[in-house]
Amino acid sequence: MGSVHGVDLVGDLPERSAEVLTDPALELIARLHRELGPRRAEALAARAAVVAELAEGGTLDFLAETAHIRDDPSWRVADPAPGLLDRRVEITGPTDQKMTVNALNSGAKVWLADQEDANTPELANVIGGQLNLLDAINRTIDFTAANGKSYALRPDAELATIVVRPRGWHLPEKHILVDGEPTSGALVDFALYVCTAGLRQLDKGSGPYFYLPKMEHYREARLWNDAFIIASEHLGFPRGTIRATCLIETIPAAFQMEEILYELREHSAGLNAGRWDYLFSVIKCFRTRGSEFLLPDRNSITMTVPFMRAYTELLVHTCHRRGAHAIGGMAAFIPSKNEEVNAAAFAKVRADKTREAEAGYDGSWVAHPGMVELCAEVFSEMLDDRPHQIDRTRDDVRVSAADLLDVTATPGSVTEAGLRGNIDVALRYLRAWLGGLGAVAIHDLMEDAATAEISRSQVWQWLHNEVVLTDTGRTVTRDLVEQLVAEIVATLPGQPGDYDRARQLFLEVAVSDDYVDFLTLPAYQSMA
Repeated sequence: MGSVHGVDLVGDLPERSAEVLTDPALELIARLHRELGPRRAEALAARAAVVAELAEGGTLDFLAETAHIRDDPSWRVADPAPGLLDRRVEITGPTDQKMTVNALNSGAKVWLADQEDANTPELANVIGGQLNLLDAINRTIDFTAANGKSYALRPDAELATIVVRPRGWHLPEKHILVDGEPTSGALVDFALYVCTAGLRQLDKGSGPYFYLPKMEHYREARLWNDAFIIASEHLGFPRGTIRATCLIETIPAAFQMEEILYELREHSAGLNAGRWDYLFSVIKCFRTRGSEFLLPDRNSITMTVPFMRAYTELLVHTCHRRGAHAIGGMAAFIPSKNEEVNAAAFAKVRADKTREAEAGYDGSWVAHPGMVELCAEVFSEMLDDRPHQIDRTRDDVRVSAADLLDVTATPGSVTEAGLRGNIDVALRYLRAWLGGLGAVAIHDLMEDAATAEISRSQVWQWLHNEVVLTDTGRTVTRDLVEQLVAEIVATLPGQPGDYDRARQLFLEVAVSDDYVDFLTLPAYQSMA
């Protein structure tokens, strides 16, 4: 690897790092950091200001300053890029070798190669994931498991289009410094991909495509758009070559869907309904507002409750009005050997995907190759021989700010069973995350960081609002949470001490007086 002025690499680099830590990539990281870093810091500070205002009794609404964008019927996003016309089924997962092969072979139209919620940002994973993507595009990737089973791409098969999800704006990259400062994990993931595997995608007739997570304001979309323009100039390809689908997975962003599409319109590939992080955002934003925004056990919150239905229908209407794809949420179920469990789960997934297709979505997510066929079948029944249903503009949809905020209409209650479930899943997931795994099979579901965030945030909200559990009559207190944590740890598989770090982290982010915005921030700082 060459030397780029002002760039320092910290830590032990994995084998073959030079293939992705190229001079052009490091030069782009440095340029992005210097030109966009201050604006990123301002955007994160603005997020904190919004939460502080909400804590004081404020609310969210559609922005008056951008009414002209929403009221202008003339603008549309760019036409779909090669490989992104038909997106009826997309598979999500981390960028390890096994998942890379299985996702590309799965028959899905798109693979969301996840370097965010399904990835632990150890340096080996950050670089290793990029190498796996490069090998995948070159069709040289293969993998042999410990049991001797081999995985390889099917020769001459049409593979899923790769769309990379980089880390969110909030996450730093402490192993790549520019002028002595940690860089943005988002910009590092973006630059390493666009300068290596992304260029190979261009050679093969498509382009570098991205899923953009956890934005909370249209100014954050503008920041991404500027990053895309800088990269285009840096590497010498036309503006608009890069395409991005934005996850609407925070409640502030739900009020700015049109503005986010507008900021990215020459680079836009649509919006996605990121349902689990959306619930996390609702809890985080309104956590101090007592019963006004108190959510019941997370497993009782379906996509048909009023505030979730309002959010999902507004997304379809917004996207199709502007000529963009609307992509539905993830089916996290993992098929098992229990046929009874499978039958019940497949029925639920079919019902969920049918709801999305009938609502106008153009495709949806699954987490396991075994669910691809079902999702494709449901959307194919709706689409027939069409690649999408963008022409269904859903002009019947009328969603107000009050509809998006109508949390109290959610049926269900807070139970000790729900509290125990949150603790159980969070501990299992955090143990895996701290051990280097970001996507974990728990109770027949593929869980990622969003699950842990919802779980610990609900515990924090119930504790700090002194919620009484309906099934036992007990009040949620710190003592009760600590008691249940001890009881649950004693039942989990593994050796004594296996959950010590996970337990410590969970209590840090679930019962402390100060709420940590993202549990992955202290978790990342604890890593080498």
